[in-house]
Amino acid sequence: MKDSIDFGSMHIPTLFRKLLIPTVLGMVFSAIFIITDGIFVGKGIGSDALAAVNITAPLFLINTGVALMFGIGASVVASIHLSHGKPKVARINVTQAVIVSSLLLIAYAAAILGNVEQVARLLGSSDRLLPLAVEYMYWFVPFLVFSALLSSGMFFVRLDGSPNYAMTCNIVAALINIFLDWLFIYVLQWGMFGAALATSLGYIFGALMILFYLLQRRHVIRLERIKLSLKSLRLTVRNVGYMMRLGLSTFLCEAAIATMMFVGNYVFIRYLGEDGVAAFSIACYFFPIIFMVYNAIAQSAQPILSYNYGAAQPERVRSAFRLALWTAVVCGVVVFLVTEFFTEGIVGMFVDTHYPAYRIAVEGLPLFAAGFVCFGVNIVSIGYFQSVERDRPAMAVTLLRGFILVLLCFWLMPAVMGVPGIWLAVPAAETLTLLFVLTIYCRGRKRKEKLGE
Repeated sequence: MKDSIDFGSMHIPTLFRKLLIPTVLGMVFSAIFIITDGIFVGKGIGSDALAAVNITAPLFLINTGVALMFGIGASVVASIHLSHGKPKVARINVTQAVIVSSLLLIAYAAAILGNVEQVARLLGSSDRLLPLAVEYMYWFVPFLVFSALLSSGMFFVRLDGSPNYAMTCNIVAALINIFLDWLFIYVLQWGMFGAALATSLGYIFGALMILFYLLQRRHVIRLERIKLSLKSLRLTVRNVGYMMRLGLSTFLCEAAIATMMFVGNYVFIRYLGEDGVAAFSIACYFFPIIFMVYNAIAQSAQPILSYNYGAAQPERVRSAFRLALWTAVVCGVVVFLVTEFFTEGIVGMFVDTHYPAYRIAVEGLPLFAAGFVCFGVNIVSIGYFQSVERDRPAMAVTLLRGFILVLLCFWLMPAVMGVPGIWLAVPAAETLTLLFVLTIYCRGRKRKEKLGE
């Protein structure tokens, strides 16, 4: 089950490739998971259903953000402990992350289910979309904890040297979701209930595969029994707090996408009504997929960066970071070109041409894609800062790109440019953030040069 991986001595390009290929493939199937939902909902139920799912998407992104926060935080800490020859401490960190994140997300789901209609309206639902959004939430929100376990578990399985098994978990979950979407929506005609249930069952099965792996005692990274003494609980609080601090930027990256969707839904419904939200939902299905690819690049580099940072091998750290950056740039250019040349085909997968949302999306998606290269560099840079315990610059970049600039651009650009300004708000925010990231790099290089002198 394990792959032959040595984080401390293997040639960096070989090591990165061994992690990147299965991680990207796993993320591609996660992307297929998301795309399939959109296609089946849009084609099988209608554009209003697509808009309703997009209204609820921020809830899922916050859930995923919590999972990734604990996943990357625990993985960074565990990687450093492994480099110091302390596998039991690494296992305890992983176990603490799984337990605490699960408890938090169960409470999160309960709070939403107690106020479903109010939450849907808060997220921007109109009266027309409300019944669809509420129905979807009732059958999706209770199972969010399984989605989180699948997301965070990927880090721990890869850290244990089994990226191919992590990929398999994503593939199996995606295939189950695809089959059940077809069965529930087209064959059984279960509508929004069927769409939500198919997604939930896919995540449940993937999460069970992760638990099966982490419960086997032959693995270095596995779940460990935690003592319940007062001293142990204090250590747990301290460790969890540190892991959350390291992973907070990742949580904020997901929260930033949720913010983009939340604000975008309000702006689009103001300018173009429900059809505008349906068109924007296609971009919102597309954007997390691009994020998954960039996240796969950052996650593949993370254990290499953290392990060699802990082992005091700075040249290997720099080599891995450069490789991740160039990979992100190439991927960004390719995805941008695909979007530019195949816009109608992409939009046509989600909605039929007779819907008004189709034309709105065809005109706007190429504008939206303009920021993909900058987006990739920003995400990989945040991952680098986290991996070497530089949580402050990671936090600064995340807050700037995901909240401050995106809100400012969504406010200013439609007023100046009209509807095209809405589509260009996110690319503008990513471009301005990249300039800030380059400033951090330049300042860091100058500081190193002074120390060298």
